[in-house]
Amino acid sequence: MTREDFEELVAEALDRIPPELTRLMDNVAVFVEDEPPAEDPELLGLYEGTPLTERGEWYAGVLPDRITVYRGPTLRMVGGEDGGRDGVVSEVEVTVVHEIAHHFGIDDERLHELGYG
Repeated sequence: MTREDFEELVAEALDRIPPELTRLMDNVAVFVEDEPPAEDPELLGLYEGTPLTERGEWYAGVLPDRITVYRGPTLRMVGGEDGGRDGVVSEVEVTVVHEIAHHFGIDDERLHELGYG
């Protein structure tokens, strides 16, 4: 799958987030990278920033939070499971929702309980 196709899947996953939630997202940007940092080669996505639940009056003039979805590990994981394009679509959606949930202050434990682990 080309990078452009993968980026389109990420955009489509973002489009499926209910508008009432996307309206609440604040100061966050979404990126696609081919590979994660070398110390975590199987990482599918990463949220970097200050969750909405932790922001206070001090939060002003800061760079946007960053959500990154990693193409390489996603394709390798799904390919290893023989998931094909449908598997990639599903995994991208789970990853996007997972990282957006971190933006809203939801931790990994709760996400696993909800099936987005």
